[in-house]
Amino acid sequence: MALIVYNSLTRKSEPFVALSEGRVHMYVCGPTVYDSAHIGHAKTYVSFDVIVRYLRYLGYRVRYVQNITDVGHLMDSGEDKILKGAARERLEPMELVERYTREYFEDMDSLGVIRPDISPRASAHIPEQIELTRHAYAANGSVYFDVRSFPEYGKLSGRRLEEQEEGQRVEARDEKKNTEDFALWKKADPEHILRWPSPWGWGYPGWHIECSAMSTKYLGETFDIHGGGVDNIFPHNDCEIAQAEAATGKPFARYWLLTGSLTVGGVKMGKSLGNFVTIRDALAKYRPGAIRFFILSGHYRSPLDYSEDALIGASRGWERLIGPYEGLVQRLAAAPAESGKISSAASTLAEDVRRRFRAAMDDDFNAPAALAVLFDLTREVNTGLGMEKGPGREDLEAFLGLYRELAGGVLGVLPLKGAASGDRESPLIRLLMDLRNEARARKEWALSDSIRDRLAAMGIVLEDGKDGTTWKIQ
Repeated sequence: MALIVYNSLTRKSEPFVALSEGRVHMYVCGPTVYDSAHIGHAKTYVSFDVIVRYLRYLGYRVRYVQNITDVGHLMDSGEDKILKGAARERLEPMELVERYTREYFEDMDSLGVIRPDISPRASAHIPEQIELTRHAYAANGSVYFDVRSFPEYGKLSGRRLEEQEEGQRVEARDEKKNTEDFALWKKADPEHILRWPSPWGWGYPGWHIECSAMSTKYLGETFDIHGGGVDNIFPHNDCEIAQAEAATGKPFARYWLLTGSLTVGGVKMGKSLGNFVTIRDALAKYRPGAIRFFILSGHYRSPLDYSEDALIGASRGWERLIGPYEGLVQRLAAAPAESGKISSAASTLAEDVRRRFRAAMDDDFNAPAALAVLFDLTREVNTGLGMEKGPGREDLEAFLGLYRELAGGVLGVLPLKGAASGDRESPLIRLLMDLRNEARARKEWALSDSIRDRLAAMGIVLEDGKDGTTWKIQ
């Protein structure tokens, strides 16, 4: 089965065909770094992380570019988010930007999001943005794009010019030819801190121009995939397409993949409404794998509603999924060395799981369906581990390989490195468990409890049962 994606540009599902065989060039609109990232950002970037992971799993060489907006992002009121954040925290604008850029990447690292291959900053690409304004007109030190000069303007959103509201995200000025025209370059007032020299005087770039300039610089005038949130279709993505295609005369991005919004009680999560939960606050309560599981439990194009109950449920689901994986790690550590081959039953199961997993992901990166396949694997593994004569060493290794390949490598929901989840950590935990059992046998209860409690503090829970002691990640 070939990979099928829903292309928001054509509004239909299409086979994915890379522009260059074996290579994928992909751009995703990155964050505006004026404050802490919230769970809504996590939904977008975890979703695209899985898309990149799966494309690489299929054998593509992916160049993934995700920008950092550190200048020029105006709110509906016309205020610059960076300048407003700097005033709020009494910092220099670039000091604010550095703080929240570092924090953003740390949050993404914590969630297991693989870093983009290139993370260009808007402030470092001013010359490229100025160069891209040649198909626009200057007026009073600013530069505007004449939307009526581009007949296909609005082709992504489907909006017609007469339906578009004056002044949305861009100021409505008398100096513009048409009220719908948008700014590529803004004249800076003398007190404006973030400004650069240009052919039109001192100013700063508009929000939309940066993505067109940086994506084409690093991916070419036409590239494979453009990603982002559905809420940015208009005006941001529409403006990107118009200014890029007017400048190059070539198609911009061939496939548009857009994520649905994260909502709270049906209302989009956002800083302006105050209904947000930062990634850091969420990570203080829930494991990274559980947060990823919550995000991947819904299709990337669909909206997803956030609540404490939803995260608690996702945590339980994640634990059910990875429990057998941890059981396999422990069983393998104690299994005798064998020189046999994988059993036919295990081989058939592994082949079926891979086939069904790929079929799910080939259907527009359907992560919920892929998780369902892994839960089927979980039931089979649980059954095998519960049998008196369980799977042999080769079967255990095969099942572990499946979890690492699919749940870990593609979906990224296995415990991250650094948690006690791998071959290196398992023997150490087993050693501590044996020492605890010896202490219990000697009735040294204080030492036994101390080992248990110190492991628990590291997120490793010991469970005593009739068949002995096992461990799991909390």
